[in-house]
Amino acid sequence: MAPRLVILDRDGVINQDSDNYIKSLAEWVPYPSAITAIARLSQQGWTVAVATNQSGIARGYYDEATLESMHTRMLSLVEAEGGRIEHIAYCPHISEDRCDCRKPLPGLLRQIQDALALDSLEGAWMVGDSYRDLEAGAAVGCRLALVRTGKGERTLAKHPELGRTDSEAEVHDDLAGFVDQLLQGNLDT
Repeated sequence: MAPRLVILDRDGVINQDSDNYIKSLAEWVPYPSAITAIARLSQQGWTVAVATNQSGIARGYYDEATLESMHTRMLSLVEAEGGRIEHIAYCPHISEDRCDCRKPLPGLLRQIQDALALDSLEGAWMVGDSYRDLEAGAAVGCRLALVRTGKGERTLAKHPELGRTDSEAEVHDDLAGFVDQLLQGNLDT
């Protein structure tokens, strides 16, 4: 049986993204509908985790304490709406570091699997705004959803096959739209 788990990318899915990186708490601007959507998932018995590349740390744009302040704010907003994020996994590296955690590699998702003591991520959901999010999810057997927020529209332009009806990825306007369909039972196949 597939775990009732939704793994979310952060920037572009939960909060506004920037090509110049989200470097401070002031720049971390959540989508209000995403915070509510996460709370709704939790309230309906779904486990929510976050897997996020944060190469801005390795690039020297911000430090781990700053990242922690963003995550503390995110957790408190979700909790204020009656929800919970069970685990946040992040990769502080750049590609040249050759780590195993930077998406599109599945290391972050494996960290989530270990943290939640799951035998497998087969059938869990991976929701992202980039192709690398979907690649990471596919590598561990997740069902895939792409949101149009953040870099989602650019991802669709580069990979139009994702928008076809025979695509393995569901495409939604935003996280709230995905959650609406999931909770209505329209995505469980």
